[in-house]
Amino acid sequence: MDTKQLVVTDNVNARQFETRINGQLAKVEYMMGGNKIFLTHTEIPPALEGQGIAAALVEKVLEMVEERKLKMVPLCPYVTTYLRKHPEWKRLLAHGINV
Repeated sequence: MDTKQLVVTDNVNARQFETRINGQLAKVEYMMGGNKIFLTHTEIPPALEGQGIAAALVEKVLEMVEERKLKMVPLCPYVTTYLRKHPEWKRLLAHGINV
């Protein structure tokens, strides 16, 4: 999936970055603490699995984290796996955090 086509919004009240694809909600949940964002859970509806949507969503979220000059603590196993495959994003990790 081309991440340029993915429109991701920050639903502050629900504490999640989200996108809708074919009426289905895909999201990355988070918690804030000072200048740190804790990415806690990635959820893709079963109908959308296997299409690269989770990777595209996480990439967009990381772009938003970087734009906001936040440091990240990945608590979500999917985000951690994504960072291992895309080490260029490790620059966003909070001090002392390794994946």
